Amino acid sequence: MDALLPLEDAIAAVLAEVRPLGAERVALADALGRVLAEPALSATDLPPFPSSSMDGFALRAADTPGVLAVVGHSAAGVPWTGELGAGQAVGIATGAVVPAVADAVIPIERVVVKDNSVEVEACERGANIRLPGGDVERGAVVLPAGSELGAAQLAALAAAGVPAVACARRPRVRVLVTGTELRAAGEELRPGEIYESNGTLIRAALSGEADVELLAPVRDDEAAHTEALARALEADVALTSGGVSVGPHDLVRAVAAGLGVTERFWRVAVKPGKPVLFGTRGHTLLFGLPGNPVSVLVGLELFVRPALRALQGTADPGPRFEPARLARPARLDPARTVFLRARLEDGVVDPLSGQESHMIVRAAAANALVHLPRGEGELAAGEPVRIIRLR
Repeated sequence: MDALLPLEDAIAAVLAEVRPLGAERVALADALGRVLAEPALSATDLPPFPSSSMDGFALRAADTPGVLAVVGHSAAGVPWTGELGAGQAVGIATGAVVPAVADAVIPIERVVVKDNSVEVEACERGANIRLPGGDVERGAVVLPAGSELGAAQLAALAAAGVPAVACARRPRVRVLVTGTELRAAGEELRPGEIYESNGTLIRAALSGEADVELLAPVRDDEAAHTEALARALEADVALTSGGVSVGPHDLVRAVAAGLGVTERFWRVAVKPGKPVLFGTRGHTLLFGLPGNPVSVLVGLELFVRPALRALQGTADPGPRFEPARLARPARLDPARTVFLRARLEDGVVDPLSGQESHMIVRAAAANALVHLPRGEGELAAGEPVRIIRLR
């Protein structure tokens, strides 16, 4: 029997085989969730002009304290274009252009308005003025290559005047679900049959990071496996579920080998999801996940999602662990790294009841996977652990 590969070695083996995909130009409106293939540079100074950080009055600090004549108003998008003289002030809105010569802004709550004048207290030079380029200068890097584009990142690019960015191409994933016993939801189940759920799980889990195509499920037949897997291997990533264990109907390993796939590992010291297969053909990655849906869920987070991120050149492909504390004791396994489905709330994780790898309905209540390292005994309630958030 082949020895079980430690989890850390398996993750490293996957990432070692990844070759980043090419880049393409993407409009900012379509770039959510994408990864920058090259640095994004600012098209402007931000802010592009001296602007006020407060609603108040623009003035010369040397004229304070005192009573100043109000000679105009500078609004956002409608700057005041007059000339500010000694003893004068200009009303100003947040974000508006600070008039030339003015070197400070005093907030409106710190003045007393008297008809067309304001009584002001002492104000320091530069107070409440945002300098040009104070956030980023024209031509400077807004985000480096490898950055993942979420809402805040897209907002930063938009503010910097960037209309489009060079992003890594989204990986193409073809998914092949295997098993004679599988039926589509809505069909009548005959004895020994179950409803197919892994295709739904995989597509939903990965659609934010890849273009996922579900192939038609295949029966446990070598010819059917060969035809379908050959098509799956035309993508950047081929992903199968089922058929990777040691039973007479587990055909994926042999069929993959016959199609020219180089097996990099099979069977990892992880629970659930031990009989996982990883191989390559050219630049195509093949992941053969077990058939139990919770094992699929764990395999996606540990191996497939990091590979998809690495294909796009992200700086931190993962798996991405976060700290938390156990709500209750958890027993360790001396032979395998264990991942428990759990509820995470306020930094505390509470493992769910029903941890068997087929219990996908129980797993639906989980929002985190708890990492338990190999070891003897148990971790006590309150002890620190690492978790992976589930989307």
